[in-house]
Amino acid sequence: MTTFELKSILYQKIAEINDKSFLAAINTIIESKSLSPIYKTNSIQQQKVEEGRVQINTGKSFTDIEVENELNKWLKEK
Repeated sequence: MTTFELKSILYQKIAEINDKSFLAAINTIIESKSLSPIYKTNSIQQQKVEEGRVQINTGKSFTDIEVENELNKWLKEK
């Protein structure tokens, strides 16, 4: 049986299940093996991400090297 065939069988069987807790358990298993995990963010986190994007687009960000240099400078002062 190919991967495609197995997925088709699973899609059909899952579509027939109406037990919410069982489906939630299956979802948990699938999420643990997913190649692209879905991250859930709240409104504050979404706002911070958008602020970061704006900063990047307007040149108000630092390169890794700049951050590393600042960190090293700061550590030497301590």
